[in-house]
Amino acid sequence: MQNTQKQIHLCDCNRSFSLDAERLAAASGALSCHHALCGAELPALENDLAAGREVFVSCTQETALFGELAESQQAGQRIHFFNLRENAGWSAESDQATPKLAALIAAATTLPEPEPVPAVQMRAGRSLLIIGEAGAALGWAERLAGSFEPAVLITQRAGEIELPAVNEYPVWSGKPVKLSGHLGAFELHWAQQNPIDLELCVRCNACVKACPEGAIGFDLQVDLDACRSHRACVAACGEIGAIDFARKDVARSERFDLVLDLSAEPLLKRVELPDGYAAPGRDPFEQALAVQALGEFVGEFEKPRYVAFDAGLCAHSRSKKTGCTNCIEVCATEAIRSNGDVIAVDPYLCKGCGTCSTVCPSGALGFQFPRVPDVGQRVKTLLAEYAQAGGKEACILFHSAEAGTAAIGRLARRGRGLPARVIPVEVWSADAVGLDLMLGSLALGACQVAVLAAGSHDAAPLRAQAGQGQTILSALGYAGEHLRVIEADADDWQALERALWSWAPATAVAVPARFRLLPKKRETLEFTLRHLVEHAPAAKDEAGLPAAIALKAGAPFGQVIASDACTLCMACTGACPASALRASGDSYRLEFVEKNCLQCGLCVSSCPESALSLEPRLLLTEDARRARALREADIFHCTACGKAMGATPLIEAMIARLSGHSMFATEAERARLRMCADCRVIDMMKTEPAVKAWDLSE
Repeated sequence: MQNTQKQIHLCDCNRSFSLDAERLAAASGALSCHHALCGAELPALENDLAAGREVFVSCTQETALFGELAESQQAGQRIHFFNLRENAGWSAESDQATPKLAALIAAATTLPEPEPVPAVQMRAGRSLLIIGEAGAALGWAERLAGSFEPAVLITQRAGEIELPAVNEYPVWSGKPVKLSGHLGAFELHWAQQNPIDLELCVRCNACVKACPEGAIGFDLQVDLDACRSHRACVAACGEIGAIDFARKDVARSERFDLVLDLSAEPLLKRVELPDGYAAPGRDPFEQALAVQALGEFVGEFEKPRYVAFDAGLCAHSRSKKTGCTNCIEVCATEAIRSNGDVIAVDPYLCKGCGTCSTVCPSGALGFQFPRVPDVGQRVKTLLAEYAQAGGKEACILFHSAEAGTAAIGRLARRGRGLPARVIPVEVWSADAVGLDLMLGSLALGACQVAVLAAGSHDAAPLRAQAGQGQTILSALGYAGEHLRVIEADADDWQALERALWSWAPATAVAVPARFRLLPKKRETLEFTLRHLVEHAPAAKDEAGLPAAIALKAGAPFGQVIASDACTLCMACTGACPASALRASGDSYRLEFVEKNCLQCGLCVSSCPESALSLEPRLLLTEDARRARALREADIFHCTACGKAMGATPLIEAMIARLSGHSMFATEAERARLRMCADCRVIDMMKTEPAVKAWDLSE
């Protein structure tokens, strides 16, 4: 019978840091400590694999060696790796790091693997578009013709360059208009500017010889400045018909798998370029590196669908009125676009930075690589094990899988390493760490949360989230700095060291929360804020908690203010995507539930009287959950029969607008505006002179 017992192998890497085997074993179970697991002590690992045990190894440097050993034992699925050396052992406080080591071991060995993320299938063939100056573009096409299926768009002439003697691949000339699409499905639109259509041209060179000004080169491009309109070339071309100086149909388009853009100014000007598109510029060395990289994209690929989208929560637009555009503005790959009342996410362009989910106020966009509940469960486990092992003043450090890990590794090798109280948590992208994760980690017991922005294309959204959270925490009486965004990478590891080692611990929540972070952002924030408010130090002060906390514009909490200009037309209630605004069912009253408000601005843009405005704030009282009246009015009654006609402000506004119309020039006509439809007709029949049939003319 196969032994499925779990065995943990720790290694202090040639005694370069200390491991308290007794304390760690008490917390983690079956555990063995080594000094050279990748060398003389390798048989211990081999024996456990041979015995059928599930093995956890605290070394990521030798994953290739250990993985090969596991495969030889047909145990590739039973070996797992995690990092203790750089994350905890190599530190100036290594002797104090046992609680953190226990937490990291527990998280690595007890938490289940997250559920698989839906995947996006991508396929790219060898169809390669090369755009640029004739010399460079044709040169690369000649060199790559054996390994790709090239096509060339010449955008600029280059001396005495000749077209290839063998018509082996398409060559066009013109001005690029638009490049769109993604790996395996790029589409280029361009305008044909050369009078010679190279697709029709048979390259007989008759036009070159016939041109009296020599305005046509052997690249078969016409120099229009030198041309004197003799049209001898047209006659020489004859029945081929490739030359047309009056061509009107100049629009061209083709699809390609890959694009090599050699233009001085790239066609795509994005922070993050799509896979399969390379823009190395004019440097030959950079061009060679780009060509090599493009070759790696040929084939079939599968990548995660990084972001889940719930259209029902989207606050982008209503009835062609724009509200929230946060995700569109921050998307570095231009994978998000407006799609009517909601946005559309192109999973083929998305590279998983997660900034869109961070700035989304409603949670319509949710990052799922990994999901917030999975990250939250890891944080909760780390903090609980850390505290149980005697650790205090825990600081969670979120970092990206690649750039962040590299920065921490450089700090461990060259500097003081991570402080013993700083617990690293790896995520795919640090940009996806939003306010729910920041405040949620504090509610779960951390005294501070840092986000290492290494690899981030723009840390501004992270700083804004941290600023909002810090404002709330300070107002609740939690002393110190709780949230910090650290902009440092592997080359600037000293900045990371300074930011962490100089950071004094802040006040933590007295009682860690027991709940889990939830998939829906607003629900997580509600539970988190309620817990932080419940245990807020300010509640014990004489002044007590504030009723509301003022926030900066862009915060996802706040109220709507209605001025006297509001006529209770209720257009805002139809526009509100979160049911924060609603019409009362028993009177003419506009009601507002502040807890639901996203501060998206759709109500403001939909209001025909410009009577609404936003005030970002966090209301701490129970009034945030109750509907309250923003605007209320009496019922306007027909002056003739007393029938209810609508809200008084709405009727008065209508009367004011129509009073200047020629149909209501007299006082009697204007008085009808205050009557219901039936009474208006009756009044007209009584007072207006009747028209006789014999008075009518044809």
